Order: sequence, then C-alpha cells, then structure tokens
Amino acid sequence: MKRICDFISRYMGVIVLLTAVVSLLLPASFVWVDTVYINPLLGLVMFGMGLTLNPNDFKIVFSRPKDVIIGCLAQFIIMPVMAWVLAKVFHLSPELALGVILVGCCPGGTASNVITYLAKGDLALSVGMTMTSTVLAPVLTPLITWMMAGTFVHVDALSMFFSIVQVVILPIVVGFVIQKYCPRFTSRAVGYLPAFSSVAITFIVGIIVSHNAEKLLTSGLLIILVVMLHNICGLLLGFSIGKLLKLEYKKCVAISIEVGMQNSGLASSLATLHFAAYPMATIPGAIFSVWHNISGALMARLYSSRGGK
Repeated sequence: MKRICDFISRYMGVIVLLTAVVSLLLPASFVWVDTVYINPLLGLVMFGMGLTLNPNDFKIVFSRPKDVIIGCLAQFIIMPVMAWVLAKVFHLSPELALGVILVGCCPGGTASNVITYLAKGDLALSVGMTMTSTVLAPVLTPLITWMMAGTFVHVDALSMFFSIVQVVILPIVVGFVIQKYCPRFTSRAVGYLPAFSSVAITFIVGIIVSHNAEKLLTSGLLIILVVMLHNICGLLLGFSIGKLLKLEYKKCVAISIEVGMQNSGLASSLATLHFAAYPMATIPGAIFSVWHNISGALMARLYSSRGGK
C-alpha cells in the first residue's frame, strides 16, 4: 500500500495530466460524478493539510513576520493583477475571465510546500506563507474578486466568505485538532496524505473537465495559453520581488513557488458554488491544477540545480 501511495505522490503531475486528457476525450469516464462532490473533495484535501500542521509551523509567522508579509503581499497582488491583465490582453469572455481571476485571487496551494522542498528553497517560509494566505483567504479572496470581476459579473463577497470558511478553514481546523489530540492516528495517516490529496485533486480535475469537455474543446488552446502565462508570470515575478528586496536565494525560491502555485481547486469550487450561470469559469482552475504541477516540478529541478546561486 505504501509503495502505491509513494508512486501516486511521485507522479502526481503525470496522473493529473492523463486524467485531464481522458476526461476531455472521453467525458463519460468522469461525467457520472456530479459537480456537487467538488467541495467535499476539496474539504478532504484541506483536512489533510490540517493533519500535517504542527504548532511549530506557526512560529515563523511571528519570528519572521517581514518575510511572510512580503510573500503574502506578492501573492495577493501579483496573481490577481496578472489575471486581470491577461483577461484584458487576450479579450477573454466573461466566463473565462472570471475563472482566471478566481484562480488569481486564491491563496497558495498545498503542493507548493512539496515543490519548495524539492527546489531546496526555504520550506519554513513556504509553509508560513501557505498558512497565512489560507487564513486571509476568506476575506481577501472575495474582496479582490469583487474588485477585479465585479464590473462584469455579480460577486456576492459575503457568501464567498462563508463558503471559504466552510470548505477550507473548518477542515483545516478539524485536521489540526485531530493532529494535536490523536497523535497515534496522525502518525499512521500522515504517510498516506500526499497520495490521498493527489487522488482527490485528480477527481476534481476529472469532474470539471468532463462536465465542460465540449466547451473546452472549442476554446481550449486560448485558455491553456492564458493559464500557463499566468502561472509562469507568478513564478518569475515572485522570484524577482525577492531579488529586488535583496532576500537570500532560498527565500526567493519559496516566494516564487508560493506565488506561482495557487489553490486552484478552491477557484473551481467557488466558481461551481457561486457562478453557476458561468459554467466555463470552472475551467481555468482545472487547467491550472494540471499545469502548475508540471511547471512546479520543472522549476524545482531548475532551482535545485543552481545550488543557491
């Protein structure tokens, strides 16, 4: 069982990519799974994140507040602004523009911590940024979405706030409490969590792509290009901000990866819950989930090969 889990974790990017292709070409493979399961699946991923949190992980927020603040400001400024700019430059439809903006307004993804570790970046800073941006998400994600997309779609920021608390914050809190008071269970489960999260993310991607396969085939190349550019701009600008502020290399790597890798599952979840009139808004999040695992693995290899230079 452990070998299977290790295999799934190691080749997550490939598995998610293959799932997306199969779902696109053979929608029946996942279309039988209703979109209502997206939120429970995302909640399970967040629950797994809570199980891995340690009280010591919170120390960086207070011991190195400057680094965390710089990273989170970059997270919630670079990605939303780049999403808005790309939507304008490529003249995206309101549905696709909304989806790209939702991705940009979400907090950092949990996979960023693994990629930062592989890239030999500042893992503690990465974990601190993920936690902080996730805690801030119930307020900042709806607010920035309203600022960026409120001119062309109706954005119910308060409803989005409660959704993020329910789907993201509560599962993390439950996981953290169980980790604290049931250490035996946690120690047994933690080795399987990466594979468990990978399977959940794979199902989320499969569900979204299969339910929107026809529309994706008609506008797929454009939105794939926009999503790739969005992610690449986040990675490059995140690193550049660190360099500009004369941070050490490992911190620049952590900020780069944290800014570039979003909780795109949350973006698709919010699109499904609050923008049902715009079904294509779920697509950018699904594509981002596939692509950022590929780009993240490539950047990890590049950063680690530079040896801190």
